Amino acid sequence: MLWGDVDITKRSIFRPEATSTHDWIGPPNPLSNLRPIVYHVPENETELEKRLRHLRQDTEDWNHDFWTKQNVMFTKEKDAFIFSQLNAKGLSVCDEQGRRRALNAEEMAVFYKSFLDTNRVRHADYNREWYRRNFTITLLMARVALNNMWKTVTDRHSRKKSSTPTT
Repeated sequence: MLWGDVDITKRSIFRPEATSTHDWIGPPNPLSNLRPIVYHVPENETELEKRLRHLRQDTEDWNHDFWTKQNVMFTKEKDAFIFSQLNAKGLSVCDEQGRRRALNAEEMAVFYKSFLDTNRVRHADYNREWYRRNFTITLLMARVALNNMWKTVTDRHSRKKSSTPTT
């Protein structure tokens, strides 16, 4: 999938070995700035655990896509703003020594405020969805933990019953 001329589907090619027993966290993606996670698949994964893992992966992918698009858009708009401000002052992007010119903090604050104002609804929608997803993930994690505790208790109870001598 392309966003402008940038392939936003590009993920890290690094993967943990098949024998890995833990989640793997990779290096930050250069566009989204997020670290990809490859979730460990337990040998006897229950349907509930599978549902949780898939939701976590789907949320990570959704988050990566949002921040990749957001960061690419931010960079393009920031560069255009800097260019227009320098152009309005009669300056080129580079100085006589070939160094890139920059605007001061007050000048850049105008851009930052404008960018946030323009994208306010988009950010609010993102935050709502982020909280909704994380609440669902938290509830599923609690259900998995309770199921695992119940399984441990019932397994111990079953072993005690089977090891109790009959009189």
